[in-house]
Amino acid sequence: MQLNVSGHHLEVTDSLRGYVETRIEKIERHFDLVSDMNFILTVEKLRHKAEATINVNGGTIYADATEEDMYAAIDGLVDKLDRRVRKHKEKLVDHHARESRKRKFV
Repeated sequence: MQLNVSGHHLEVTDSLRGYVETRIEKIERHFDLVSDMNFILTVEKLRHKAEATINVNGGTIYADATEEDMYAAIDGLVDKLDRRVRKHKEKLVDHHARESRKRKFV
């Protein structure tokens, strides 16, 4: 997996990069078919925005979060990405096979 962290109007420090890396471990635990992650951290006056695009097996997932603190924006972003990755993973699983195993009691 390749991770790209860039900043607009912001210098990406080692602590920010490390924080992003530790938070995305949560996503990697749920779905290990992630090939590429692009994070963009932006500061506009008092708004801190974190955006991410993830290329996964079968599609692309995008999410963003805006907060007053960059670390809070990253937390919100990772939570959104986690929900969307789990939803994508559920779509890949064929649930129709379960119906054939159910027995009907008369």
